[in-house]
Amino acid sequence: MARITVEDCLQQVNNRFALIHAAAKRVRQLRKGAEPSIVSKNKDIVVALREIAAGKVVISKSQNASSQESDSLLMEGKGKERASGADGKQEVSEG
Repeated sequence: MARITVEDCLQQVNNRFALIHAAAKRVRQLRKGAEPSIVSKNKDIVVALREIAAGKVVISKSQNASSQESDSLLMEGKGKERASGADGKQEVSEG
């Protein structure tokens, strides 16, 4: 049985709402074919939470075309490359 707690993830994400939003977005990416950054035979939600707890997926604030803030997920090294920062992490697009 997979065991991951919200407290493990909250060390990486500062609030529960942001955590759930990030996990749901990452699950959608995994279901659309994105490569997981960890090796696991668990369900997509457990993989997403483990990635967040391990610091492999982080939330980043960005501006969209209508000038409203939106959250985006950043991955280390895997996924669809959208933008690369100085720290080597790549933004993963949802669509």
